[in-house]
Amino acid sequence: MNQTAFNLVAISVFVMTLSALLGPLINLSPTIPALATFTILGVATFDSFSLQGKGGTIFIDWVAGFSPQYRDRIIHHEAGHFLVAHLLGIPVTGYTLSAWEAWRQGQAGQGSISLNDTELGSQLEQGKISHQTLERYCTILMAGIAAETLVFERIEGGNDDRRKLANVFRLLGFSESLCQQKQRFHILQAKTLIQDNWLSYQALTQAIRQRATIADCQKAIADAQMETESKVA
Repeated sequence: MNQTAFNLVAISVFVMTLSALLGPLINLSPTIPALATFTILGVATFDSFSLQGKGGTIFIDWVAGFSPQYRDRIIHHEAGHFLVAHLLGIPVTGYTLSAWEAWRQGQAGQGSISLNDTELGSQLEQGKISHQTLERYCTILMAGIAAETLVFERIEGGNDDRRKLANVFRLLGFSESLCQQKQRFHILQAKTLIQDNWLSYQALTQAIRQRATIADCQKAIADAQMETESKVA
């Protein structure tokens, strides 16, 4: 049982216990706590079997989504992933800005990007992955965190990204300390790429905020790069 479902079951037990103690004192009908408990357990079951345990994340993200600051953080985070993937030559095929959208596309977290990762898939089928490919994907994975460090005072997202990166390096036999070192390294790599292409990042962030298509996002990056080059010249 996932943590969200477990918490819901615990709440239902608490509701039943509390109603048994206080019900007679306030003339509470036993039907009310029974219905509440049935509803909570139903939500827990639906979360476990239909939402793969992501129901709690989706609900919390939906509530938090009413905050402009929260949504702005998601946009900047995903723009970091998008830009770094684009700069490293990995085509982006889509993006999401909510846990619900991400879940529907089989992704974790409060948002996500989808990549055309045929090169990675081909290498995995052959039972090997090149050092260059691994480095690129790890840098993309840490780019959302890198973007948050540049734009905001503290990092709130990226837990799923950190977990994925740690899993990759554990499978490769890296120690915990080396995993942490590699994580910091790839955050720094992504941060440098975003800083060096800051106008492109800002243009992409604005495009994503307007829910632009992938083609329009790529055009925003290219136009900003041309603007940067013209200023240098």
